Amino acid sequence: MSDDFAIRRATPDDAEAMSRIATDTFVETFGALYPPEDLAYFLLNSYSPAAQREMLEKESVAMWLLERDGVPVGHACAGSCGLPHPDVRPEDGELKRLYVLREAHNGGWGSKLFETALEWLERDGPRTLWIGVWSENLGAQRFYGRYGFHRVGEYKFPVGNTLDDEFILRRTPIA
Repeated sequence: MSDDFAIRRATPDDAEAMSRIATDTFVETFGALYPPEDLAYFLLNSYSPAAQREMLEKESVAMWLLERDGVPVGHACAGSCGLPHPDVRPEDGELKRLYVLREAHNGGWGSKLFETALEWLERDGPRTLWIGVWSENLGAQRFYGRYGFHRVGEYKFPVGNTLDDEFILRRTPIA
């Protein structure tokens, strides 16, 4: 393997690949936290090819694949903010997912994937951006903090019948 990495915008034709990488990265990172039936329900309803195709067809959403030698090893998803915070406005954006398989960690590609999503979110100029992150994912919280995101709230994120404690992070544009 040459370790030739590339980031590309996903299209509806990538629904199967997006489903595989979303499932693989979620299971690798968080799978052990949930009862099998909760995990299976979540994956089926959130990361199925049909669910990915639906997101890929939305004008308000963009998704990217991080590939190594043509094989997906990560992905990002961004769009209009859907987090449950009273300060969210219709024009705000959200990083909905940033997942990279462990095998592709520590090469700077997670940052490049994140920066690709940020560029898309701010393509029409700076705006308020939001991220939901698991309360115990300290590494992700530090990572997002380096980009100016800070905790402004919390909510419960359902994975089947399991409710995770999630933090809401926000970055406001510099005036």
